[in-house]
Amino acid sequence: MSSTTFSGPVTSTAGFNGPIVVDNTTLNTGAAVTTTLTAAQSGTLFEVDGTGDIIVNMPALSTANAGLTYEFFVTTAVGAGTTVTYVLPGAGVSNWFGALSLMGGVAANAASDVAGDTLTLINATVANARVKLTCVSDDGTNSTWKAETLSTPLATIA
Repeated sequence: MSSTTFSGPVTSTAGFNGPIVVDNTTLNTGAAVTTTLTAAQSGTLFEVDGTGDIIVNMPALSTANAGLTYEFFVTTAVGAGTTVTYVLPGAGVSNWFGALSLMGGVAANAASDVAGDTLTLINATVANARVKLTCVSDDGTNSTWKAETLSTPLATIA
């Protein structure tokens, strides 16, 4: 049996928690919630109850954000007249690069969107929808985040 050594660059991300931590309280209340994520929460899987409006503000702009990753799992469908939104800091200076996929559909229904700082799971988004958000770059003034969604209906970026 042979071993392989990786010789490429390795970076460490401040705030990475190691194994996934499951948070089943912050966004799983059945009521409206507004929260701002921190670097220390990177690596967390949040359960989401979409009964009330949920607003998740991403961490403030910082060069230490690159590599931060958060996951979200919808346990209760997004209700009529409500949404779950993920908002990047600094209006108009940050962008989501979204790979948006429809649950239960065919490969042809995937969408891509690279303009906008608000990612939204619209009303009637079903339970079992998933969102994974990763900061790709942040220079302290602008940031770029990768958003991967699997939902019905499709998530939107504006």
